[in-house]
Amino acid sequence: MAKKTENAPPRYKMHVKKGDTVQVISGHDKGKVGEILQTLPKDSKVVVKGVNIKTKHVKPQQEGETGQIATIESPIHSSNVMLYSEKQKVASRICYTLTEEGRKVRMLKKTGEIID
Repeated sequence: MAKKTENAPPRYKMHVKKGDTVQVISGHDKGKVGEILQTLPKDSKVVVKGVNIKTKHVKPQQEGETGQIATIESPIHSSNVMLYSEKQKVASRICYTLTEEGRKVRMLKKTGEIID
């Protein structure tokens, strides 16, 4: 049995990665498809392009500058997104399989499409 070190940081596992195409399955933006811009593993949240848009009023920093209304994407929980197949146009759960070379890859359950 392997010994656990005292100061080892906790590991966080999520079913999605940065750059994946996902579909939102619950919430206000249900049904929207977008790419993951950022993952926040400690909070188990993701930032998806074009989803959960918030407006932020930015004050002018210097004299003579005008204020702005900026729109930013806020994080949503990773359980509210599902991996999406661009070819088949369908969202699916994932499973982990081994390739012929012995590499562990992610595969969509519905289509059999390999992601990694």
